[in-house]
Amino acid sequence: MDKQYVKRQLATFALSMFRKDFFGIYHGSLSAKLDTNLFTINTKNAIFDSLSEESLIDLFYNKDYRWKDASIDASIHHGIYRQISDAKYITFTMPPFTTAFSLNHSIIIPKDYFGFKEFGKIAIYDPKKFDDWYERAVSEIPQYFQQNNTAIMVIRGYGVYAFSRDIHAMVRQLSILERSCRILMLDHSQARLDID
Repeated sequence: MDKQYVKRQLATFALSMFRKDFFGIYHGSLSAKLDTNLFTINTKNAIFDSLSEESLIDLFYNKDYRWKDASIDASIHHGIYRQISDAKYITFTMPPFTTAFSLNHSIIIPKDYFGFKEFGKIAIYDPKKFDDWYERAVSEIPQYFQQNNTAIMVIRGYGVYAFSRDIHAMVRQLSILERSCRILMLDHSQARLDID
């Protein structure tokens, strides 16, 4: 595997998602599996619109000193890679319309053609309380992916975890989901205006 090529792919993906407001300056994470027990992930100080070689850190599955410089999400990515063999790329994003829609709904049923064809419907996972979410997320997120046979997880008020064997397929799904949620929210706003 060409590690440099994979890292360039991550940088391109990060810039694209940053421009769409899926990542904040220091908010979000993305990674790629490099070998059987090795993955690369953004550092905790990564700025997503200018991701570089220095903004990514290679981590072995056995934790060592490098883990302290990695994204806060590194343990979650590690858990997904260990439990799901199809995961080659993983991302955590906070797309604004999808996250906003998740606050007041328990399921996403797209009304647009592309969203409906891609997803049909997506359940929204409720983390219940945020106090201990990061401790629970390490096991709950990989477990959710396995139990629900899905590669995308919308978490109420938190954001979206996704994985794929193909980074382009993952970007496509996230973009379609965000567009569908935007359409749903615009439709809901219009419906309220019609009632008033």
